Amino acid sequence: MDIVERINKLKRTRNAVILAHNYQSPEVQDIADFVGDSLGLSIQAAGTDAKVIVFCGVRFMAETAKILSPAKTVLIPDRDAGCPMADMITAEDVKRLKRDHPKAKVLCYVNTTADVKAECDLSCTSANALAMVNGALKNDDEVIFVPDMHLADYVAGQTGREFIIWKGYCPSHVKILPENIQKLKAEYKDAIVLAHPECPRAVRELADKVLSTEAMCTYAAGSHNKVFIIASEIGILHKLKKENPDKDFIPASERAICPNMKKITLEKVLFSLEEMTFEVKIEQEAMFKARQCLRRMLEYRA
Repeated sequence: MDIVERINKLKRTRNAVILAHNYQSPEVQDIADFVGDSLGLSIQAAGTDAKVIVFCGVRFMAETAKILSPAKTVLIPDRDAGCPMADMITAEDVKRLKRDHPKAKVLCYVNTTADVKAECDLSCTSANALAMVNGALKNDDEVIFVPDMHLADYVAGQTGREFIIWKGYCPSHVKILPENIQKLKAEYKDAIVLAHPECPRAVRELADKVLSTEAMCTYAAGSHNKVFIIASEIGILHKLKKENPDKDFIPASERAICPNMKKITLEKVLFSLEEMTFEVKIEQEAMFKARQCLRRMLEYRA
């Protein structure tokens, strides 16, 4: 019995669902029940009757799954798979910002820890950040936006709003440089450039569309264009190509790799199911407050 068969057998035995983020390695994406962005995956898992969630992603994503499915056991195959951006801000940092700006509402990117979410008023994703600012926060004069300064800068540019911005960033997306895009556009003259909003402004300004990972997949599927330059973590290319075999997807930079995402392997997924490790646990008060933060976003979207 090979490793994939063993994983599938254990998945049935444990009544587990396997989630893989779009940035996971191809072989991990291929054994997952659902592949997508972090919040979407957590929502999908919450809607299943599975008792166990194996989240192939980074820790804040597994925490989000636990927040939305508190009765389920949530496992992350590598306990050291963290998110540098999420780790750039702490709950104490948010408390300090709130003391300095007592009238401000705090909007946090979903790429934050449960402890940080617990201190925030509202959450957002890269896909709905504009809607959250234009809608749920339209009457708030002061908004603290944490932790990604590039997403905040993008939303500010699209809405004309000013934010109190935390200087966090994604180390993988900042490796994509404007000269990478310029060189590829000269080589692939008919290509459409799709950039993630975590990219710096100079990269976003060279893109035809600025989109979340799931929105990239939707756009590519519906486009008549056959060549795309993708300014995001390279893991997304596997899903794009799998869903659009007749189209070509060019990475904006081969250096745009998240080493933490790539810590998850098939062997670790198997071990996680065998030994029921590593379980994600969140302190009850923090989980309750973080759930309120996420629910405000989900209720507004609904």
